Amino acid sequence: MVSCSKQPSVRTSHKVLRREYDLNCSIARTLELIGERWTLLVIRDVLMGNRRFDDIQRSLGVARNVLSNRLQRLVDEGILERRTYQERPARYEYFLTEKGLDLWPVLVALIGWGDKYLAGPEGPPVLILHKECGGRVNDRRICERCGAQLEVRDAYAVPGPGAKAQAKAA
Repeated sequence: MVSCSKQPSVRTSHKVLRREYDLNCSIARTLELIGERWTLLVIRDVLMGNRRFDDIQRSLGVARNVLSNRLQRLVDEGILERRTYQERPARYEYFLTEKGLDLWPVLVALIGWGDKYLAGPEGPPVLILHKECGGRVNDRRICERCGAQLEVRDAYAVPGPGAKAQAKAA
């Protein structure tokens, strides 16, 4: 495993602990862009078909100003593309660019880790399935039914048993 050059500089200022890291590291640079939790959840939602501001906001329950800032940053960084679907007032849908779609392996790995260590007794809240055969996709993006190595366009997500159990409890 390659380690990143981390040179924390800890300063106490107005009772706030701050850290500055050497950003000559791909992990550190990536986290600066997508490491904030709302950012990855926005990407997840767009990937799962929530493309309009109100749909994303309702799904996440995030403050509108926070969502607006995250969407703008993702557009500015070329991860999302904004397309107009209504002129007056102007309303937009958001789509993942190729750069954004390239984050799918990261999301699949995070889902796999979360399912292994954090899912409730009911099971995972989301299942990723292979479009071609319907088999479940594992954390390495391999279909457990047919063994195919999958890319983002080869799979889709559906609610898992953990989501159904949570909906029943609500």
